[in-house]
Amino acid sequence: MIEVWTDGLCEPINPGGTGCAGYIIKKNGKVVEKGSESLGASRNMTNNVAEYSALIRALQAIKRLGLDNEKILFRSDSKLLVSQMKGEWKVKGARIVPLHGKAADLTKGLDIDFQWIPREENEEADRLCRLAYESIV
Repeated sequence: MIEVWTDGLCEPINPGGTGCAGYIIKKNGKVVEKGSESLGASRNMTNNVAEYSALIRALQAIKRLGLDNEKILFRSDSKLLVSQMKGEWKVKGARIVPLHGKAADLTKGLDIDFQWIPREENEEADRLCRLAYESIV
């Protein structure tokens, strides 16, 4: 079983701040990869753009690591991202539509489930985002 936690942020203002993304991938409970990065500052940057960017980077890592033939449980504290990836909510935002399309393409053929979790259960991915942000300010 592959478990993935992701998070994204846009600071110091949302929208229009600096975006950062973080993810953790575990196989059978053991960390196989962690990643975080600054996505840069832009008037178009939002928390949701950062959340999708984290998902895309995690999915790319899963494929690169050869973990794409296993069952994947993806967890995020972004209700919007989880609900859109499950097909429960429409994807309308001009900045989100292409990111959702890229994420959807990366999930094709995967045995993947998306689960919303409370922020308190996503502290490790949140910490990675904060570290990426603090490294540039």
